[in-house]
Amino acid sequence: MLSILGKPRAACDGPSRRQLLQAGGAGLLGLTLPKILQAETAESSLPPRAKSVIFLFLFGGPSQLETFDLKPDAPADIRGPFQPIASRTPGLLISEHLPKTAAVTDKVCVLKTMTHPYNDHSGAGHYIQTGHRWQIPIGGGFTTTPNDWPSMGSVTEYVSQRTGVARDLPSYVVLPNWLGGLQEKGQYRRPGEYGGWLGRGYDPLTTNIQKKDLNDNPYWRDCSDEELKYDIQGLVSPAAMTMDRLKLRQSLLSQFDGSQRALEASKTLNTYDRFQQRALDLVASEKTRTALDIQQEPAALRDRYGRHLYGQSCLMARRLVEAGVRFVTVHYDCVDGYSWDSHRSSHHLQNHLIPTFDQAFASLLTDLDDRGLLDETLVVAMGEMGRTPKPNKTWGRGHWSTLFPAVLAGAGIRPGIVYGETDKDAGHPVDKATSPEDLAKTIYYALGIDPDLRIKNAEGRPTDIVDGGRPVLDLFG
Repeated sequence: MLSILGKPRAACDGPSRRQLLQAGGAGLLGLTLPKILQAETAESSLPPRAKSVIFLFLFGGPSQLETFDLKPDAPADIRGPFQPIASRTPGLLISEHLPKTAAVTDKVCVLKTMTHPYNDHSGAGHYIQTGHRWQIPIGGGFTTTPNDWPSMGSVTEYVSQRTGVARDLPSYVVLPNWLGGLQEKGQYRRPGEYGGWLGRGYDPLTTNIQKKDLNDNPYWRDCSDEELKYDIQGLVSPAAMTMDRLKLRQSLLSQFDGSQRALEASKTLNTYDRFQQRALDLVASEKTRTALDIQQEPAALRDRYGRHLYGQSCLMARRLVEAGVRFVTVHYDCVDGYSWDSHRSSHHLQNHLIPTFDQAFASLLTDLDDRGLLDETLVVAMGEMGRTPKPNKTWGRGHWSTLFPAVLAGAGIRPGIVYGETDKDAGHPVDKATSPEDLAKTIYYALGIDPDLRIKNAEGRPTDIVDGGRPVLDLFG
């Protein structure tokens, strides 16, 4: 439900006078600063290669040695417990637990040489999703702050809003929850997916799917239709979204505005009112409700993706880009506190994580291709770091941000290739090292957003959306 003057949130609230109602995750109705509103209209002369981006974020750090960079000739204490299998990409060996992906690698580019020095989950997650290093030092924090850099999705939302073209759907959506929302304990609202200093009006619309109990992991099991409602975070379910209820909420908003007007100048209020109306329009939109109804998909297709939360969320991402959403992030969260962060062993990789990813990823690529959407949709699948070449006795591996893969497809990405070479132990790039800045500029380039675009920050200073790096144009055909 809409939360008016609700409970404070530890991770993503701004100053108290900006603790506005929540809609669409961290605040579709939030304020932006007046100086931000004076920024020039964001325009780009680049022809877009992609109408949309689907960003599959495997949070925790999948092991390169157990997924896309197997080293069968490495020493036994490095190469890992999984056997390599051939793929449809010449010379590319991938994990035996990725058989469905192996059959579609002719649609993808495996970029083996992502690298950065931020060996920390929250900081690295911020870095990957924004293209900027987190301002919090390693180990100095876990949750988002108002001073974080805006995510790529938030910048996409900003650019879309500045065009002045009315949209039935937001430009930026996060599925199936805010990152960290389903973790077993210590539910940190992880940084990287929000508007940050750009303003809460550019936060994503976020859906809300809960788990059954503390120990449940819906990514690893079939979910019922009752669970898979994909309600908007902070709102009542679509079935209960009657116009009478919306009018009641609008009345509550008017009451809230009365107290808020004593604090804010008229220009800022006009901004708030605009985002308030935008959020209400999204809630009332039949197109929004239809796009978020997973049950409209054929049963056989849903089975192909997998009835687990990850598979259904990837299918929902396809529905959203088909409906016109420009940037969709799908999290594969560490519900048990480890998951992709495979310190303890490789058992969960083998039994749960890799098979569910394999099923959903291969189905998404095939589905997009069958519908003629892959040519206009950039798909990116990756974590925020890799794992140490040297394992422990149970084949668990530690944090290793020095080298990890990203898999890209669609929107003109050259299919069936490997980009970059790694050393014999999959520990370091040998050539074509690619930074988070490079990746962010590549994604902006694909979307037709100038990678060198400057927008005004909270102090009103023109600021690069990415500082340094360059688009990796060799990835495109």
